[in-house]
Amino acid sequence: MADPGEIKNEEEDLSADIKDWSKHQVRQWALKEAGVDDKFADMLLQQDIKGSSLLLLDKTDLTDLGVTLGPAKLIIHARDELLKLRKEHPTSSVNQSGRPCKPYPFHRYHDTCRYTENSILDVTESGASDYIEPCHEYKAFINTSDENKMSKFTTDVIRFAAACMNSRTNGTIHFGVGDKPDFIHGEVLGVDVNDKEAYENALSYAISDYFEHKHKPAAKMCIKPPRFVGVLNKDMTSSEKCVIEVDIVPDSMICKEDFYHISLDTKKGKKKAKGKETDKTETKQSKHFYVRDGSSSRDLLALTTYAKPMEEYNKFVDSLPQLSQLRKQAEEKHLKVIKSSHQGSRLSQMITGGSKSLDKSHFERYVIVTNKSHSIQLESMEFLLELNPTAVLDFDPESDKTGLQRHFEEQSTVNVHLPVQYKITEGVEDIASKLKLTRNTSWVFCNGGINDEAPSDTEYWFTDKGASVRDVISFLCRKDVLPNKRFLVIFLLLSAVSEKTDPLVETFSTFRQELRGTEQILCICENENAFTSWKDLIEARYGINISGRCIYELSFAEVNGTIRSLLSENRKSSRFLSCGGGSKVLFEKKVERSLNTLDVLCVNQCEGGNEDKIAIEENFYKGGKVSWWNFYFSEQPGSTPFIKRDKFDFIVNTVIPDLCTLRKACVLFNLMHVPGCGGTTLAMHTLWFLRDKYRCAVLRDSNADLAEVAEQVVKLLMYDHEEQLPRVPVLLMIDDFEDMDKVFDLQQLIEKECMKKDIQSSSPQVILLNCMRSESSEQPETTAETVFIGNNLFENEQKQFEQKLVEIEKTYKNAETFYGFMIMKKNFSPEYIQGVVRNTLKSFNIDQKHAQLIAVLVLLNVYCKGASLSVSLCEEFLGLQPKPFCGSGSVEDEFGKFSTLISIISVEAKVVFKAVKMIHSSIAWHCLKELTATHNVKKAEITNLLLTTDKLYESTQGKGTLMQDVHYMLVKRHHSVEEESQFSPLIQDIASESQGLEEMVLLNASKRFQKDAIISQLLARYYYLKKKDFKEAKDWAGKAKDLSRENSYIADTSAQVIKHELKNAIANDKDVPIKPEKFSIFLKMARSAIHAFKETQDLAKKESVQRLQNKTRQDNCPFNTSGCLGEIQVGVIVIEILAKTPIFSSGNVRHDIMSRVLSGDSKSGIQEVERHDPMRNKHTRYYSILRQFEDVLYNLKFRMKLNIDLLDNFYVNLGSRCGMKDSREQVARIELFRCFKQYADLFCKTDSADLLKNKTMHTMLQVHHARQSLEFRKADTYCGILNCLSNPVSNLTEMMEKIARQYEFVLANAADSNVKERINFIYVNVVLSCIKPGSRQLQPYQKLLDLLSQVLRGQIPLSDNLPLHFIAVALLWPQQHLKPAEPTSLGRYVSQMRTSYHAVMKEVCNGKRPVVHFFMGKKQGYERLVHLGEIERCVKAGQEQIASMWVNGKIWKEKEVEELLCRVTGEVQGNLIVADTCIPDVKIEITPMFRSQLSGRAVGSKVSFFIGFSMKGPLAIDIN
Repeated sequence: MADPGEIKNEEEDLSADIKDWSKHQVRQWALKEAGVDDKFADMLLQQDIKGSSLLLLDKTDLTDLGVTLGPAKLIIHARDELLKLRKEHPTSSVNQSGRPCKPYPFHRYHDTCRYTENSILDVTESGASDYIEPCHEYKAFINTSDENKMSKFTTDVIRFAAACMNSRTNGTIHFGVGDKPDFIHGEVLGVDVNDKEAYENALSYAISDYFEHKHKPAAKMCIKPPRFVGVLNKDMTSSEKCVIEVDIVPDSMICKEDFYHISLDTKKGKKKAKGKETDKTETKQSKHFYVRDGSSSRDLLALTTYAKPMEEYNKFVDSLPQLSQLRKQAEEKHLKVIKSSHQGSRLSQMITGGSKSLDKSHFERYVIVTNKSHSIQLESMEFLLELNPTAVLDFDPESDKTGLQRHFEEQSTVNVHLPVQYKITEGVEDIASKLKLTRNTSWVFCNGGINDEAPSDTEYWFTDKGASVRDVISFLCRKDVLPNKRFLVIFLLLSAVSEKTDPLVETFSTFRQELRGTEQILCICENENAFTSWKDLIEARYGINISGRCIYELSFAEVNGTIRSLLSENRKSSRFLSCGGGSKVLFEKKVERSLNTLDVLCVNQCEGGNEDKIAIEENFYKGGKVSWWNFYFSEQPGSTPFIKRDKFDFIVNTVIPDLCTLRKACVLFNLMHVPGCGGTTLAMHTLWFLRDKYRCAVLRDSNADLAEVAEQVVKLLMYDHEEQLPRVPVLLMIDDFEDMDKVFDLQQLIEKECMKKDIQSSSPQVILLNCMRSESSEQPETTAETVFIGNNLFENEQKQFEQKLVEIEKTYKNAETFYGFMIMKKNFSPEYIQGVVRNTLKSFNIDQKHAQLIAVLVLLNVYCKGASLSVSLCEEFLGLQPKPFCGSGSVEDEFGKFSTLISIISVEAKVVFKAVKMIHSSIAWHCLKELTATHNVKKAEITNLLLTTDKLYESTQGKGTLMQDVHYMLVKRHHSVEEESQFSPLIQDIASESQGLEEMVLLNASKRFQKDAIISQLLARYYYLKKKDFKEAKDWAGKAKDLSRENSYIADTSAQVIKHELKNAIANDKDVPIKPEKFSIFLKMARSAIHAFKETQDLAKKESVQRLQNKTRQDNCPFNTSGCLGEIQVGVIVIEILAKTPIFSSGNVRHDIMSRVLSGDSKSGIQEVERHDPMRNKHTRYYSILRQFEDVLYNLKFRMKLNIDLLDNFYVNLGSRCGMKDSREQVARIELFRCFKQYADLFCKTDSADLLKNKTMHTMLQVHHARQSLEFRKADTYCGILNCLSNPVSNLTEMMEKIARQYEFVLANAADSNVKERINFIYVNVVLSCIKPGSRQLQPYQKLLDLLSQVLRGQIPLSDNLPLHFIAVALLWPQQHLKPAEPTSLGRYVSQMRTSYHAVMKEVCNGKRPVVHFFMGKKQGYERLVHLGEIERCVKAGQEQIASMWVNGKIWKEKEVEELLCRVTGEVQGNLIVADTCIPDVKIEITPMFRSQLSGRAVGSKVSFFIGFSMKGPLAIDIN
């Protein structure tokens, strides 16, 4: 037999390669892994079977040696399995080491520790050390057959347990951990366990079987139940495997001085019976006494060659009392002592930057970096919800299935991202906006696991994913994304990090580099072991000690409790929404955060109070924006009530209740206010007062995606309300919208969303409180839905301000600096404001940086209302070095004496950030005036400072917003109904104040906005309008076009440059007649301009169709008409040029000749004119030039008429989105009228007076004259005829009767009368009936219907389809006493009208609604058609009020209107209504004007409504 020591040494030196094994190693392997009896293992030893021999053996060789069949098969099978395993797992060779890891904490069962496949336990198999430190033994347990698994497990555990108990040492035996020679020592392999309970039961039975009866209780107490530790795959995903561990704890109180023998079964060879071998194997129980001897358990009763075999055993037994005593002493020494830790206080300090309150934390944002979590940890992660992290970098690929992300998402809203989404491929703020980075928590999966991205093993992560994760970190640490030094990165180590190649180590390194240190990094470790490992890795790699930035003595439960204790009572309390009638519903945090475009006002808002009352009130009184806290504080005992503005009761008691009676899903009222007069405060006060009755919210960002806003508004409406009817409406305040179009867009989108959710709208579901700045302090036209707040207090308001001042002066020592309050208290006195400004700016010096900033802020505030500068930008500009902790100085202090003029606000833009703004618009305006008057700082100087100072545009938060605001100031023009301004107010004011400097400003703007087509366009406009430098203008227009080739407005600028150059050249040409050289140049320019305007038209149509087809994003920008109008204008100029030539300038006959040439009359071509010109020799050069431009001249009338008709069609048939005509187009319509007048003077008059006096004039000439006269009055088109109803002139009745007579004459006498003229004649009669119902010129109604029927039966040109079917539907709608000849055709006419509308209008109708020309009245005949003018006369209100009443549907509630119109019944069919008629079998499909009025109504339900007739088809209005 081999000496045990020799065998032990051999075992320790096992080679990874089988062929290198010694014969002793082969014997050991056969016993341990093949599981054969000692005698068969000894046979291999005796035959000198080494590793190389073992590889060559087969079953026959073994049976020849005397090894029976069973053991032979076991040996061969075990060898083959080992070879197979080596092939499959080459990483298990000793040449490739896995990552080191700590063993599972001893004698613990609920820790979060897990192993990773092929990681290496960093403890070796060992004997007793200090009795308390556990010894370890590893068993691969993967080649054991299923039938032998349980017996091997119990035998190995009992043997190891007995050894530990006798040696009085703690110990852990691991199954599923490899050992030499097959694996690296301590390599985690994992085993499949199907039935954990079976292992527990088997071990319990084994203890009873193997230990002596008297020791069974002690053994059961010392041998702990099996622990099943999960094994992760190398890419950190879960596997089915685990490591089975059994802890042995020989407590001195249990073991005392006992010693433990065990009885194990041993197998003997097969018995022989009568000379034959039997199949029976004899089992014999033998007694063993195991002790720990180094890394193995040795049996002191085993047979040995040693001379005195029992001597060692006896000696050990004798030493047991001493061993027991040593064990007891070790236990006492290691008793846990309560540590006095200060880490709770440190955590409070570090996570808030020193404030020890999350409400007042120095850190505005938190970024979390974390790794694999355990289910036990998740219940202690509530603190993450309160931190509401901006981003979480999660390295657990299963986080969305079983980890932290899934747990977090159950309670909050997250946006899941992959690192690649953070790569900078466009504007930084645009990326942040798309990712909703500062709106919801961005959860970045840094090791795959989502979107089919596979996770990577640790060794491959750096090359696979390292670069993209670095991009994420760089992006987050940019100063224009998160606030500099005001965000904290928290490394939340949920799993121990034990390898230098772990991704978290690399992530820490990148954050440390980006943040230039560790001051903004906090590490939270679960225990001291995890901390030690993390600290050592960081120190080894970077040479820094991060102990001071780590929390490791607190459990996660303690971390959770500590952080949550930093919340105020208000933040801790639950929030509730109104459900009506005093009932409330809990507003879940997840839902609230999902409504990220809305600031939702809860019924118990501010509950719990706020310790910052003084600071909040001071900020408000100084001029900061009102907050919900201000209303709350005013309701507390001892406070005077919040000042109630004069219009408050009217809004609450009249306006909103009236709106609630309407039948639209979304209704609107406007609160117009002069900036700085308290309009926003009044709106918020209204919401605060009504929060119990409505679900109130404020739109956070006026530039938010309106479709998303609509979705969230309806979600708020429906929350916990799906079944309940009626619902509590949402009262949504919207602030700072630029124009009403956006308000209507939002209203329309909310109605669409209500339809999508099938919400019945018999009453308003959403009320929009539109708080909008008024450009004028003059009170606009008052409407039932518009309230105006001006800068003049009523007497009762002044009294309230006096009372409030008394309260303020008692509380605050610095009340004199509360300028926001005092300006209102002084009733907006200019003298008071001027005094404050003059006194504050006394020491102003433009060379000082803080003075430059205040000057820029002032300019921004005056020309871009509500503009601000981000705090980060101010800090950078002023050269401040902010620190990541409280009390490190505020930016307001750096403004010195000017700090009383500014306040800090939160800006909701693409990225949410803190900013500095002027406290009051009046203060800003007076400051700008004072800077100019007293300090000689002109607007041009400040603007140039703003444009040329690069420091203002470095990567800081708010850079994008600043760029937008500067762009707005330079570009945005203010238009009135009468005229269009040429430039923005800023540019016009600079030109007035410092003439010529505006050019320098614009050139500097072009350098700041190098890639901006609109700025280049602005310069082009400046050069052709102001400087008359057309070469420079063309260059800038060309640059603009290069930057934006598909933009019709940019293309129009190029055309306008040529047109203005032409006009300027003509104006400067004093020659009469015009010289041939100039004539040629002018016509060439005109041709260029016409081509340019045609290009504009093509682009405009293309844009309009694209907008119409865009289903993903609604764009209501209307058709650009400038190309059409521009071509008409050039046509007029060409007529003026021709009139200056000798060919066309002499007398009326020449006038007629020009008309015929420009009409393309083949008999009046230029050659013919030349042939008949008696002075043709003198005019040869002119004729030569004219022939070069025949393409332009012969088409001139046609093109002008085409564009005039297109624009008439656009203006007459399409109106604003409320279905009424758009008054904002007035300027363009005035210009169109001027151009048409010149067109008509040339083409619509026969100036040959002698022909007109001839009474025997040929009939055809009379017809021609009549047609010219009709065209002169625009009565040659149905649009022109309809337009007479909305643009009445003084002699309208007389004119319409004349038109009727002329048409009657034409139709009676013209041999070539056409369908269009007959249709127009019908329109003339209808319009005349509206203007003068009793006119003698009116055709009998039935006769008109007969004419209509005749036209309908004939051939109809495509161009006449739309007007014919429109008037047919209006006139042939069945009447009680007058039924159409073919009533069933009416439905077909409606269908054809809709088809024609799309064909004719698709290029121009985007962003518009078809105008409702007529309504169906109660009377018969002509009088049944009621035109819009009659309804407006019933209402007796101004245009603005009528538009407002139309939008909200109030107009239909007017008694006179109801008496005038006929209410029709019908049946709902999906999105349409099938209208009943007086003929039972005739039912017509009509479209609701507002589709939302049908939502929630079942198919087949009966409704009633008024009918309006538009070119798109009949419309159902005011559906009940």
